[in-house]
Amino acid sequence: MNFLALIGSVVLAFLGHLGRLTIFTATALSHCVRPPIYPRLIGRQMIDIGYYSLPVVGLTAIFSGMVLALQSYTGFARFAAGSETAVANVVIISLTRELGPVLAGLMVAGRIGASMAAEIGTMRVTEQLDALTTLSTNPFKYLVVPRLIAGFLMLPVLVLVADIIGVFGGFIVSVYKLGFNPAAYITNSYDMLKALDVISGLVKAGVFGFLIALMGCYAGYYSKGGAQGVGAATTNAVVSSSILILTFNYIITELFFGT
Repeated sequence: MNFLALIGSVVLAFLGHLGRLTIFTATALSHCVRPPIYPRLIGRQMIDIGYYSLPVVGLTAIFSGMVLALQSYTGFARFAAGSETAVANVVIISLTRELGPVLAGLMVAGRIGASMAAEIGTMRVTEQLDALTTLSTNPFKYLVVPRLIAGFLMLPVLVLVADIIGVFGGFIVSVYKLGFNPAAYITNSYDMLKALDVISGLVKAGVFGFLIALMGCYAGYYSKGGAQGVGAATTNAVVSSSILILTFNYIITELFFGT
């Protein structure tokens, strides 16, 4: 009976968190479409999420493209003579469809999701959120909505830049290490690239950006227990964002390319 009670308590706790997250998401979305909106706060978050995340996303993308080109060549050289064409195709498709949005989302989740959870969580445990309410300022309007909008708008921009940098990394390895013809590599990449590949990656990026901001704000908003609670909220934000990114990556891929 104790074992069954433990299972029941875990299930009830999970359902409670799920319901609270659903209400939090619905409330945040409703505030996104209702005035007032704070453009200056949105712009500040766009700079923080987009501009300051460029170095880590760019480094991740260029080395991913380089490794992808090298590993693809190693694999295709065993079976096919036309590995030059195959490497270009694998690099461009893998980066635009999967690696670009997923890796950028995970990097931003580690940087921005943790930052959001720590900032809002500190405001919660120091009662600054209650002070905002006392001053007739809605915490959702002031803290949550700017981050959701900025995350949704800026992550596709980061992913687009990551795609370009990643393809360039694959080009560097293919041309200067593997000895491919530069013109032929660029031509093969251009011929294989389809608009749907880029669009699917950008749609994923928009969803990932919203999820990262949502989980960061949610974890921070409901944190409790002082510094230890803020640390737990930060960890929960990054872990939950990463899991949701991988889950929705499959769902969106199935919607775009499932048979």
